[in-house]
Amino acid sequence: MATIKEIGNATVFQQLITSVAADKLVVIDFYATWCGPCKMISPFMAQLAGRYRHVQFAKLDVDKVKDVATLCKVTAMPTFQFYKGGKKVAELKGANPTQLEQYVKEHQGGSDGASSSSSSSGGNAFAGAPGHSDLTDIITPNQMDALNQQEEHNVKNLFKKDDSYLESDVDEQLIISVPFNQPVKLHSLKFKVPDIAKAPKTIKIFANRQNLGFEDADSIKETQTLVLEPKDFEEDAVVNLRFVKFQNIVNIVLFVADNQEKEETTAIQQLTFIGSTVESTNMGDLKKMGEEE
Repeated sequence: MATIKEIGNATVFQQLITSVAADKLVVIDFYATWCGPCKMISPFMAQLAGRYRHVQFAKLDVDKVKDVATLCKVTAMPTFQFYKGGKKVAELKGANPTQLEQYVKEHQGGSDGASSSSSSSGGNAFAGAPGHSDLTDIITPNQMDALNQQEEHNVKNLFKKDDSYLESDVDEQLIISVPFNQPVKLHSLKFKVPDIAKAPKTIKIFANRQNLGFEDADSIKETQTLVLEPKDFEEDAVVNLRFVKFQNIVNIVLFVADNQEKEETTAIQQLTFIGSTVESTNMGDLKKMGEEE
């Protein structure tokens, strides 16, 4: 079983980044025990260690090894630093699973026992959305919901990379609720549809709303309304959001009011949220629990 090395002092840190082979990647997770995002991404870090066994993964508690955290100029948690041959080759601030794995893929070098699969939607693969990535990995699947969905063609199909799809039931309208397991900034959406005639047309988007019904969707002011055209479903197309309105999102609701050609039902094969995580806890802005009297 792959292990994640715990760095307990500066000597261990220096030995780790300098003693391994020059082409071997070392990934260090700078964390704090009181940091919520650190706890959320920790299981994913363990998954990566199991998949990329030729990469050395390590953790460093910034409160216990302050001298190394200061030396490495770590100011927010979690921060991930990537080393090769004793030199830092990349850094990631924030608990962004997709971007973390993308950096591992980019800098991993050899592939002894590594996962050979690659995500076509990871990293900065979206034209027009530099610095943003696919947020699918931080959606909470068991809390997703859709109103007026068919039992077989349900909302969970939206985030599968196959031919399954979501389809409305008694009419063309849908309400799709998507929760994230940490705050995110949403830049844009990407749609894939099985049938352009049944593709959504008018979509009202509600930021940080939960338990929204069809009557609510008509009476509550939406954060943004999209009116989609056939070109918005082309392979390389993304639909931009008003980024300033989607800066600290934990739940998003999409009300699909109609479809492109007034078909009886609406169908969506894949829905991709493109954005980034809200950068995690800043040491200067947060007091550790226990310091307050």
